[in-house]
Amino acid sequence: MSGGGCAAVRVLAPSEAAIALDWAAREGWNPGLADAGAFLAQDPGGFLGLFAPDGSLAATISAVRYDGGFAFAGFYICRPDLRGRGHGLALWTEAMARLEGRVIGLDGVVAQQANYARSGFVLAHRNVRHGGMARREGAGPAAATSGDGIRPIGPELRAAVAACDLACFGFARPAFLEAWLGSPAGHALALVADGRVRGYGVVRRCREGAKIGPLFCDDAEGARALAFALARAAGEGPLFLDVPEPNRAGAQIAAALGLAPVFETARMYRGAAPDLPLERIFGITTFELG
Repeated sequence: MSGGGCAAVRVLAPSEAAIALDWAAREGWNPGLADAGAFLAQDPGGFLGLFAPDGSLAATISAVRYDGGFAFAGFYICRPDLRGRGHGLALWTEAMARLEGRVIGLDGVVAQQANYARSGFVLAHRNVRHGGMARREGAGPAAATSGDGIRPIGPELRAAVAACDLACFGFARPAFLEAWLGSPAGHALALVADGRVRGYGVVRRCREGAKIGPLFCDDAEGARALAFALARAAGEGPLFLDVPEPNRAGAQIAAALGLAPVFETARMYRGAAPDLPLERIFGITTFELG
């Protein structure tokens, strides 16, 4: 399909998907340094582009599929000099056709909420990005005993962490998780208590500073300990945490870290919204993949 004099939409090669991340950085979304590899691991055909007649990329969108009939849309960006010509709509229509029959989620800027609603998306809740120069001390894990405490996620914990992720994300994503936990630009930590994984989190370097995501835990006390441990692992620079607005404890953890609200997104779904345990989701994984 084409729009406004542009060539047909097609799947982006990995090098072209990297352009989408560059555009996202330009828009202020601050993607992680190694995000592209993890995103493509989940769905190698998940990035779509619409090209101008000269062969240059005009618009991008991600339409990433998961097993179980779920999908997530993101990276919906049109090149600034080509906006207002229908290119974005043409690409959006192609992406929605690709995901037909699936429940689709997205984290959209609030200003676009009405446009998404016209495509059948319904607001579930808001996600609020908190950011700033974080405190690295003030709350941390208790001393590890008998293997308990906060630990790096090694091979012995991967299956339990995957089960925790499935419970909180709602759909299995093993290829993505393998890349996300092993990212050279990040640190992955689990909270183990009584020999069981009670939560986990990842912090990764981004174009600016670092982001925590996800931050999944059984309770607020454990999530706070994980958050401060991840903040220390992140090193210097600003830190960001994307909290579902209904999880008030998550916002309190962000405040304890010294972070303040930066902006928010509208979490919306087309189709039956998954029944997620928001009380265990103190930080979402990414605005781009849910």
